[in-house]
Amino acid sequence: DFLILFFCLPVVIFNEITKKRLLGDVSCRILPFMEVSSLGVTTFSLCALGIDRFHAATSPQASARPIEQCQSIIAKLAVIWVGSMTLSVPEILLWQLAQDTSPVSGIVTEYCIMKPSSNLPESVYSLVLTYQNARMWWYFGCYFCLPILFTVSCQLVTRRISGAEKKTECRGTKHSQCESHLNCTIIGLTIIYGLCTTPENVCNIVVAYMSPDMSKQTLDLLNLINQFFLFFKCSVTPVLLLCLCRPLGQAFMDCCCCCCEGCSPDTASSEGSADSKLKTEMSSSIFFDKPRESPPPLLALGTPC
Repeated sequence: DFLILFFCLPVVIFNEITKKRLLGDVSCRILPFMEVSSLGVTTFSLCALGIDRFHAATSPQASARPIEQCQSIIAKLAVIWVGSMTLSVPEILLWQLAQDTSPVSGIVTEYCIMKPSSNLPESVYSLVLTYQNARMWWYFGCYFCLPILFTVSCQLVTRRISGAEKKTECRGTKHSQCESHLNCTIIGLTIIYGLCTTPENVCNIVVAYMSPDMSKQTLDLLNLINQFFLFFKCSVTPVLLLCLCRPLGQAFMDCCCCCCEGCSPDTASSEGSADSKLKTEMSSSIFFDKPRESPPPLLALGTPC
């Protein structure tokens, strides 16, 4: 989300104001690659969160579930990011820069067109052309249907298991409330993602079947609307996550305060209390569960600050 807002948004604004592509052909290839990679990261992250909530619900001793090791977390993040970027590589070969001269004003405008370069090797050109023909349905199935269906399925199974365990009173009330809060966080993220990606998928389907009857101005407007919803999603998702996931939001605020006031010598006591509070609040994160009953003494492992 940060990369999209920091790199893609200025380029789009510059293009709409000047009708010139910033960085030329490079931006035509990199921007779609980054945007599709962002959708892939969000998609696979939602799937990973759904799996984690499912494991939390089906674990025989969820209240005694240990915190996952850092190496395992990094491995999962690497799989999500590398997989998303690998699936987005065809976008680099698919787009290229084009120019058009207005018959009225004579101004030359630059725009990006979805057309594989004829200089590509024949085998690569064939693969990119196949990707272009199937892009709409691949986009719709992988980056829209997959995260929504996956999240809904995991939530339904999790709620059914949690409902059965509530009847038998196998878990404490505090733990059940935390699980419900984390599930609501994932549902909120999925709803925002679904609402923001629906217009783009609808536009892709409309353009695929009605593009010969649509003017270039209409196509440019639809593309601008799609990018607006993408930027809106990237802006709202971090705020929503920090607001709904209280331990993560508290840890973020404590870390910011620690970084801002860490150089002040008279804030040692406040930093100590913040570190203690951070260790306590991080006991319930959106990803992992920690023992809630009679916790052992905290080790001096330090903090993210």
